[in-house]
Amino acid sequence: MTQRYEDGDYITANPNWHDADAPWKAKHVAGLLREFYPGPQSICDVGCGTGGVLEALSTALPGAEAVGYEISPQAIAFAKREHPNVHIRQGSSDAIADRYDVLLALDVLEHVDDYLGFLRSLINKADKYVFHIPLDMNAQNVVRAKPFIHAREGIGHLHYFSRETALATLKYAGFEVLAERYTPTDIDGPLSTKAKAAVLPRKLAYRVSPHLAVRVLGGYSLLVLANAAPLQV
Repeated sequence: MTQRYEDGDYITANPNWHDADAPWKAKHVAGLLREFYPGPQSICDVGCGTGGVLEALSTALPGAEAVGYEISPQAIAFAKREHPNVHIRQGSSDAIADRYDVLLALDVLEHVDDYLGFLRSLINKADKYVFHIPLDMNAQNVVRAKPFIHAREGIGHLHYFSRETALATLKYAGFEVLAERYTPTDIDGPLSTKAKAAVLPRKLAYRVSPHLAVRVLGGYSLLVLANAAPLQV
């Protein structure tokens, strides 16, 4: 499945490679780090796409050395045009030779065939890890069914997570969750006209019961700060 990210198929379907989402993601990542892990000196973004998140983080977290890894030559070419100051290396997680203070994997896990193998390949490559995982698995999507097909064909989601399965996956792969929070992907992120119609009921339900609202109506992703779990002796 990674072929579509390398042969130009993905950028044909998504010409801007979700670059417009980058400042929004960076805002949430920077807020999490300021609260729980302030002042990182080095940041690595795996599956960094166009590098927009790294560019935004360089402003939000000045002084941190930042590097991205991306398998798509088309995304890297886009980055060179739009974000020429961002340092991106072509390659996957297996190409990471250095150790970083923080390693980001933002909206990547759901695209990877072997997502457990991908997660385990990150162990010992950073002090802290930040994951951003779309929560496609909710009651509304299950009933409608079509959103799963759209997510697969349009934006390449191979796996669908709820909060509970996302956290269980990270734990199973060898991570210890330090902090978590919902991000309102379909509330204040870049939205289509159709998506805007669902904002108000989601907001109201979230105020009453965040976990229930996310499980039933969706519209949120999960932002997680983790470290590698201590080895059991």
